[in-house]
Amino acid sequence: MQRRVLLDNTRFGITISRLCRQLIENHNDFSDSVIIGLQPRGIFVARRVSAELSTLFPGKKIMCGDLDVTFHRDDFRRREIVIPSATKIDFQIEDKNVILVDDVLYTGRTIRAGMDAMIDYGRPKKVELLVLVDRRYSRHLPIAPDYIGISVDTITSEKVIVNWKETEGVDEILLENRGTNY
Repeated sequence: MQRRVLLDNTRFGITISRLCRQLIENHNDFSDSVIIGLQPRGIFVARRVSAELSTLFPGKKIMCGDLDVTFHRDDFRRREIVIPSATKIDFQIEDKNVILVDDVLYTGRTIRAGMDAMIDYGRPKKVELLVLVDRRYSRHLPIAPDYIGISVDTITSEKVIVNWKETEGVDEILLENRGTNY
């Protein structure tokens, strides 16, 4: 198994900062916008973005929530063990601009499930997608992100691994090759 670093700790932080500034360009002071991270790992991106935006807008509450998509996935019944995560959305999304956040966009199925699950909480004015890593050329559904940390061209035998300080002790993104697949 071979691993290659796509983003080290320093570039990881710079990427999060860049994404925040892109969001500010489109959402101004976030008075009409909310951020929703998809469980399990999109919440790390959402929380990191929210924290940085809070430092850029002192005194302004940036609405940020966690959304579990377990029971909205199209492969739900195919999985042997299903352990749902907690949803925490303690604000209204009705008529708000929602920024849906995930760590890695691969097939698009998690994002579709996220949009289905989000509708249970109201009808947003607009939905945008922010991903830390866009694995291009792997879509099963016609879903494209509005904000991208990095884009990676991958083959099926490769896996993108996002490590977080909070769980793995370091912020980094790796590309792991698990064998040949042409």
